[in-house]
Amino acid sequence: MQQPALSRSTVDRSSDSRADAQWLRDAWRDGGRVLLLDSELRAAVTGDPEQPSLAWSAPEPGDPPADAILLGADEAGSYWALDRPAHHAEAGHAPLRMAGLRDVGQHLPARDSGLLTHAVAVITWHRTHTHCPRCGSPTEPSMAGAVRVCTNDGSGHFPRVDPAMIVLVESPDGERAVLGRGAQWPHPFFSCLAGFVEPGESAEQAVIREVAEEVGLVVREVRYQGSQPWPFPSSLMLGFTAVADVAPLHPNPAELAAANWFTRDEVHSGLATKELGVPPAVSIARGLIDDWLEG
Repeated sequence: MQQPALSRSTVDRSSDSRADAQWLRDAWRDGGRVLLLDSELRAAVTGDPEQPSLAWSAPEPGDPPADAILLGADEAGSYWALDRPAHHAEAGHAPLRMAGLRDVGQHLPARDSGLLTHAVAVITWHRTHTHCPRCGSPTEPSMAGAVRVCTNDGSGHFPRVDPAMIVLVESPDGERAVLGRGAQWPHPFFSCLAGFVEPGESAEQAVIREVAEEVGLVVREVRYQGSQPWPFPSSLMLGFTAVADVAPLHPNPAELAAANWFTRDEVHSGLATKELGVPPAVSIARGLIDDWLEG
């Protein structure tokens, strides 16, 4: 499988420098670039729709604000994110438009895609973890946005990542694959089967369990294909393929509105006539489907 669109980060996250106040001040003041995200987690972008790039803002004078999130650094300087509308993007980037990660993640260059993915994930976490889970007191950002610290008991809390598996189930001869439509998805959208990894469970065990729960198949030959961050809000998608004998499917109505075995010709034909929809290129699900279609 080709590298997933949101797994192309190229910037060193500078984790060892997040506790160095002087390094952070120097990085902010000398060559710092700031990505501003609005209330809908959109950033300002410029350029052709098929070849966009992020529009960066100049850092505010002085030290980095308490809520500034360090995304990383490279030879060009340091990269930061702030949970604020992009109202003063630096000159030379007109015309600007606001765009979300789902819309432009696959089109951005690798550096920008990785930085926007990082920013969306961390800002989402900050917005939803304003209080300590141990005592309920407010928390404050620390370590350049990498940690939140309780103002009462001093405990540190780190961004959460929820592992989820996603699998393309194939027939033994590889000529058919299972695609399902989530209960809330519009017709004619179909995708791979997916679900969260439960506590005490391996990702491979989750594949076997979820497929059995969702469509009643017993799978084997579970093979890992790759992973991709999916910060909507905090998932890490672990992509797999698996094999199952062709048998009637029994979609769990609590999970799926429909599920079918598809041949390659049926998928190609459905896409051509728009009688079938599949996930966008930004998703790892699309990578699994495209790999099978090309096989």
